Amino acid sequence: MTTKTAEQRGTGSGHGAWSTADDVLEGVSLKGRTALVTGGHSGLGLETTRALVRAGARVLVPARRPEAAATALGGLPGTEVAALDLADLDSVRAFADRVLDTGRALDLLIAGAGVMACPETRVGPGWEAHFAVNHLGHYALVNRLAPALSPGRARVVAVASSGHFLSDIRWADPHFHRGYDRWLAYAQSKTANALFALHLDRLAGSGGPRAFAVHPGSVLTPLQRHVPREEQLALGWVGADGTPAEGFKSPAQGAATAVWAATSPLLADRGGAYCQDCDVAGPATTDDMLVGGVKPWVRDPGSAARLWELSAELTGVDHFA
Repeated sequence: MTTKTAEQRGTGSGHGAWSTADDVLEGVSLKGRTALVTGGHSGLGLETTRALVRAGARVLVPARRPEAAATALGGLPGTEVAALDLADLDSVRAFADRVLDTGRALDLLIAGAGVMACPETRVGPGWEAHFAVNHLGHYALVNRLAPALSPGRARVVAVASSGHFLSDIRWADPHFHRGYDRWLAYAQSKTANALFALHLDRLAGSGGPRAFAVHPGSVLTPLQRHVPREEQLALGWVGADGTPAEGFKSPAQGAATAVWAATSPLLADRGGAYCQDCDVAGPATTDDMLVGGVKPWVRDPGSAARLWELSAELTGVDHFA
């Protein structure tokens, strides 16, 4: 097991904030590769799926509502839809078992599905929905699918966010039993995504999957369905005419960093890194989430190990133990 934390310094990738997923895959062949993209039928995930398919990959798209996902994909060749509800650990287990039964190998796993700023919602044994869906569901999914991850070449990418700026893990009350705040709940889940990738990479070692966390940038997609237009205007996300504010990316640009992290040879020895704008992110020097960067609490190996232990206890699964 490796114990080195990836250094947060750029690679000189040649891409940047305004690169698209197709840009980072130009000249890259993924023929013969299989990817799994949660949330792969909507927003950034849909752009991710389309770009991977155009590069030759076959893409498995699990979804809570498979019929709606199939409609959104519009019969896109090279895609396959299957049922998965990340809020239901029985559904996660059943989905993973079906994948393992096929004997197929997974080369790329992009954990992009999630919820943002939703009303207080309890799932499973009373878990807070952001933590349960955005983190615990993906934690369980990756652990259960671990035997299918291609040895020596698989990559796992957790889609985090600069929303992590707002909260570390609330160790004393991760499920907000003592007062709910929808933005802090979202923020905690994004911190959890980054810590998950950090510790997964440490546990997997040289023969296991490389894992990365990414901030896609500020993008308006269906993810913001719980944020009313009036609030988006007050937050400065949109102008009076409803168009995205300066500095916001298109969905194709927002998908680029996850695709880059999943495929770039520049990251071969940089497992565990937190990335944004198609490169390894530098430390956050301000609290401006539009500027981004990475806060120290999502790079703490001790916190990453502690979260992994908590997640294993809550979900009852730990393939890497």
